[in-house]
Amino acid sequence: MITHLRMKSLLLALACNLFVLPAGAMELQETPFFKTQEKKLPPIAERVPSTPLVVESAGQSGGDIITLVPRARDIRYISTYSYTRLVGYDRNLQLQPDLLEKIDSQGDQVFTFTLRAGHRWSDGTPFTADDFRYYWEDIALNKDLSPSGPPEFMLVDGKPPRFEVLDERTVRYSWDSPNPRFLPQLAAPLDPGIYRASKYLKQFHAKYADKAALEEKAKQQKLKSWAALHNRMDDMKEQTNPDLPTLMPWRVTNAAPANRFVFERNPYYHRIDKQGHQLPYADRIVMDVSASGLFAAKANAGETDLLFRGLSMSDIPVLKEGEKLQGYRTLIWPYARGTELALYPNLNTVDPVWKQLNRDVRFRRALSLGIDRKTLNNALLFGLGTEGNNTVVQESPLFSPDLRTLYAQYDPAEASRLLDEIGLTKRNGAGYRLLPDGRELEIIVETDGESSLVVDGLTLIGEFWREIGVRLFVKPQDRTVLRNRSFAGLTVMVAAPGFDNAIPTAIMPPTEYAPMRQDNYSWPKWGQYIETKGANGEAVDLPAAKRLSELYDTWMSTGDETVQDKVWREMLLNHAENQWVIGTVAGALQPIVVRNHLQGLPEKALYSWEPTAMLGIYRVDEIYWNKAAGKEARR
Repeated sequence: MITHLRMKSLLLALACNLFVLPAGAMELQETPFFKTQEKKLPPIAERVPSTPLVVESAGQSGGDIITLVPRARDIRYISTYSYTRLVGYDRNLQLQPDLLEKIDSQGDQVFTFTLRAGHRWSDGTPFTADDFRYYWEDIALNKDLSPSGPPEFMLVDGKPPRFEVLDERTVRYSWDSPNPRFLPQLAAPLDPGIYRASKYLKQFHAKYADKAALEEKAKQQKLKSWAALHNRMDDMKEQTNPDLPTLMPWRVTNAAPANRFVFERNPYYHRIDKQGHQLPYADRIVMDVSASGLFAAKANAGETDLLFRGLSMSDIPVLKEGEKLQGYRTLIWPYARGTELALYPNLNTVDPVWKQLNRDVRFRRALSLGIDRKTLNNALLFGLGTEGNNTVVQESPLFSPDLRTLYAQYDPAEASRLLDEIGLTKRNGAGYRLLPDGRELEIIVETDGESSLVVDGLTLIGEFWREIGVRLFVKPQDRTVLRNRSFAGLTVMVAAPGFDNAIPTAIMPPTEYAPMRQDNYSWPKWGQYIETKGANGEAVDLPAAKRLSELYDTWMSTGDETVQDKVWREMLLNHAENQWVIGTVAGALQPIVVRNHLQGLPEKALYSWEPTAMLGIYRVDEIYWNKAAGKEARR
């Protein structure tokens, strides 16, 4: 029995959009690809779960899809956009069971997962409760494999859940207090992987295999211990171990070094379409390694079938130019990000003068009011963007217009008045204001330099700020160096994109909007303090920021969606009022190159890292070649 309103909604959404039917209730169609394989497989009726996930699609099986990656390591992103999860978002951002057949939740405190009968890993071994037990007992609680213990999202008040195996297909997680972020975390763009291919991995675990032999094997591979060997073989995210069984639609077949990586269809995949065809439709995903600067040119030359990651709005003219000749189309999707260029005043900087200034809300508001966002929009986004704060987009149910506009109008007179009110009235011969200690008010804005849009935007902002007596100096550098400087409090201000999740719903944890993580350039030391449980960093000491922490704690302590909605709205207003992060212009467009007659993607949809997992929620496994339209499937 489902006792929690959210789970009732979840399973109702499942009933409306996807179907869980016994495999015997329809005639299953054998996939042509497997008929040609040398290795004999069981018939399809024995390969899919007895209750598969049935989707509404009616595509055609066969063919390869060629795409590009800038480096070998980036093949890992297939685990994001192929988006196979225990529970995941649909196109309406409703949570639905995926690998799981059913989820029962009691007040967000007790979660019971039911697996699909007959579900198997890609090597044919059963996917059972023991795969969850192995992860929990033998990985998460094993100090050699997980020195820091279970992942933070599985701790409530610092305590892990009670884990139970109820039977071969049923596991349960129980906490004394609600853990409302548990299911959203399982649906994240990076799968936390609370299960493992236990039968395969036990051969590398000292509990199940000879430890001395494992240590010797690790030594041969120049690894320090059996645990390092296990971690190398247990590589769900990086996709570097072709022998590791998977539950994804495709499995990697070769390892680096290579210039081409081939992912082949999983013969035991759990989704089928309403005609009885096993997904995915495409037989292979082929990833060619190429310099990222050549992506648009290669797409223009017709060398890809599907390409999105690595393309940007500035590539659209080149992409459009080659469409007719090379037989592809360029889909243009809005990028759902808080803002394309955000300024992060470091509230934890070690420079005492700048620390006091950055913490003054009047200073942050003045800098925001001193930016001509209309000019930025025209220069950076061809006038197609949305000007204003770093906040949620209109498609989010939490959106309201004032979140975008508050303190975000171009008003240099008011900006100058606020700077005067702070006491920054003295100027040098060049017209720039002076800091209280006599230094020129020159803001060194550091950036990773990877985005030309960010660097170009900063150049324009420097012109705007000159009018209010503020000097801007751009300092590009390596991203790792930038992050380390930020964590140490050495940055004064950083420029980077805004919120990753700009289309949240109330049930999504507002972690990015509270001082919880050190990777937020506005409060790195506050985030350190939380992440290290007080061992490093600084405690939050500004009342308005403390309120964000209190609101986050309120969200974390309840399963009531109404309360969570109120928390989100107050946090968003808090951000607009306080300008913790100064937004500029949102709404960049993401080009997606799709070969003609490759079908299944919507013509227009929102693109983001979180929660859409790039293309993930649009189901890449349902993309297919329409042979009847005159295009033979590529081999």
